Amino acid sequence: MGPEVGKGRGMMSAFAVILVVTAIAISFQALVIIRARWSDPFGSVAPQRVPILGGLEPATHAWSRFHIRYYPMTLVFVAFEMEMMFMYPWAVVFIEEGVTALVEMGMFLTILGVGIVYAYKERVFSWQ
Repeated sequence: MGPEVGKGRGMMSAFAVILVVTAIAISFQALVIIRARWSDPFGSVAPQRVPILGGLEPATHAWSRFHIRYYPMTLVFVAFEMEMMFMYPWAVVFIEEGVTALVEMGMFLTILGVGIVYAYKERVFSWQ
């Protein structure tokens, strides 16, 4: 008969590993908190708690609006990011699939290219 699954030393050692990793994580977190309080013994004042500008007062409100010219450039950036996100797995699958994967990627790049041509005609790439 084979060894019984879930009983004996094997299961206990798995729990021991989880307990050790949890103890290390908790002690590291406690160490970071203690170090942060130790490095600032007097406590910080309100302007030093501002998360930006190195403690200086912000010049604008956090909810201020951005100019509309940033949005088309952002969409083009997302299009290029999506291209790269699909190109890496495709490179792995290409060896197995062959011509079918090549045609599918060609269609994807054609659609992406049409979007880039449209963005060029809309003068997204010209900065004013």
